[in-house]
Amino acid sequence: MKEDSRTGIWDRLSRTRYRLAEAAGNLFLGERSIDQDALDDLEAALLGTDVGVDATQRIVDAIAKRVSRRELSDTRALRGALREELEEMLAPMTRPFEVDEERRPFVVLMVGVNGAGKTTTIGKLAKQLRDQGRSVLLAAGDTFRAAAVEQLIEWGRRNEVPVIAQDRGADSASVIFDAMEAARARGIDVVLADTAGRLQAKTNLMEELRKVKRVVSRFDGTAPHEVVLVLDAGIGQNSLSQVARFDEAVGLTGLIVAKLDGTARAGILFAIAAQNAVSSDGRDGRYGRKVASDPVRALPVYFIGVGEGVEDLRRFDAREFVDALLENGQEKAHG
Repeated sequence: MKEDSRTGIWDRLSRTRYRLAEAAGNLFLGERSIDQDALDDLEAALLGTDVGVDATQRIVDAIAKRVSRRELSDTRALRGALREELEEMLAPMTRPFEVDEERRPFVVLMVGVNGAGKTTTIGKLAKQLRDQGRSVLLAAGDTFRAAAVEQLIEWGRRNEVPVIAQDRGADSASVIFDAMEAARARGIDVVLADTAGRLQAKTNLMEELRKVKRVVSRFDGTAPHEVVLVLDAGIGQNSLSQVARFDEAVGLTGLIVAKLDGTARAGILFAIAAQNAVSSDGRDGRYGRKVASDPVRALPVYFIGVGEGVEDLRRFDAREFVDALLENGQEKAHG
């Protein structure tokens, strides 16, 4: 995408980068020897950006092993090693969002709690798909919030995309089923379905989402083709429980992490990676452990949200993301 320059992402992740730099002090800038104090400073810096205890321990242990093998001589080398460790942790989550041309309509269930930015994200994704030449239909399945329906209808108007909606309180599964029927009749490529987003701790929400998924599957045995959880980066470690609960309920296929520009907690992506990434043979990976519903995969982060504009829904790239967190002002100016 045109806007995905290193400089652009650098600017949008400034809050996390500044917190990381503040906690690390001059750890990455000088030629200080790597001792226990340096490793403690690194640990504090990672924890301060919500990387999480598990992920932080794994990163620091990996760095400590490299120090013991005399692979790293000073903190300049430490910075490069940290970059490698962080990229390796996020690499399994770097996978593009792709529409299977053989599945028509290609059905995407968007799930998440209220306030995460789910409805806005749907509107932005619809615009991107339209710009790629695909026809899109929106399903206003969050029938418990009148504002969500109105918001989705407005996104449809803006993007010249049809929206299937019913009155507030209507059955969400029925709305989405109607949308799929309409999409099939009109030859639509992609259906983006909004869903209710009350607190994930409430059993009734999860039961409702399971019902939606069952109804969608009855219409098309291969659907939904994607079940994507939208997370608000600002909630930090609470993201981990959301991933686990929604995954257990409906079997997530991917994530979108929104509002990264407004938080100093962008390190949460590493905590999510540590919780979910596993090796392809189903055993615990270097940075991960098994998840409840499907142990043989790492959940991808399809997009990150780094601003209010439609163009600010960016494809996630591990290397670009890590570069943005570890660059300093001089590199930005001359890179």
